[in-house]
Amino acid sequence: MRASVSEIKTAHTSLPWSLRLVARLVSALFNPLLMPTYLLALLIIVNPYIFGVNGLGDSLSKLLMLRVFLSTFFIPLVAIVMLRATGLLQSFELRDSQERIAPYIITGVFYLWMFRNFYSNSQIPTAYTTFMLGITIALFMTFFINIFSRISAHTVGMGALVGMVLITMLLFSYDTFIFGNRYLTMSTLLIAVLLLAGLVGTARQILYPYTPMDLYGGYFVGFLAQFIALRFIF
Repeated sequence: MRASVSEIKTAHTSLPWSLRLVARLVSALFNPLLMPTYLLALLIIVNPYIFGVNGLGDSLSKLLMLRVFLSTFFIPLVAIVMLRATGLLQSFELRDSQERIAPYIITGVFYLWMFRNFYSNSQIPTAYTTFMLGITIALFMTFFINIFSRISAHTVGMGALVGMVLITMLLFSYDTFIFGNRYLTMSTLLIAVLLLAGLVGTARQILYPYTPMDLYGGYFVGFLAQFIALRFIF
């Protein structure tokens, strides 16, 4: 029998504080707003040559990373902090569906703006433009689903990350890549990302009364959005 939200809430109160602390740390590290930056970093590591750079240490890649980080994480985060300061948000956790509307719209505007700039910029690889569109589509799908139900934004982000790695593995990379001083296979990266996705989903279920469908729905939306974007761009 499927557990109700109230039953899940009761179960959460008995969890040790150390476990909840680890779950909060995992949730912070894999905040959905960080996904565009993580996707860019992974693509540069896996195939830096499509950027015309030599890896994350290259000055051009650093500037691009900074631009993506500021536009897709820092500025939307500042806007959310301002909403909280003015009393329009009750908390940063955005547990209520109505509270999520304004942050989703603000973030969506910045994501659309970033995608539009990349789409018209020949120096940005089509691969990353596709992934940026996928994240934007996932965000707006989450926004509309939020009106009627709810899904975990964190698992939406991780689903997008899994989709990005799979698409990169099939279309935009070689079989192996260099990470540090070691050669790794794309299959190894895919397995690692799948494990991370499971870890993030577990962390969200520890912290909040998400049902399994709330989490699986998030994975599905993020994953599907990447392939919708791939079909649109190509």
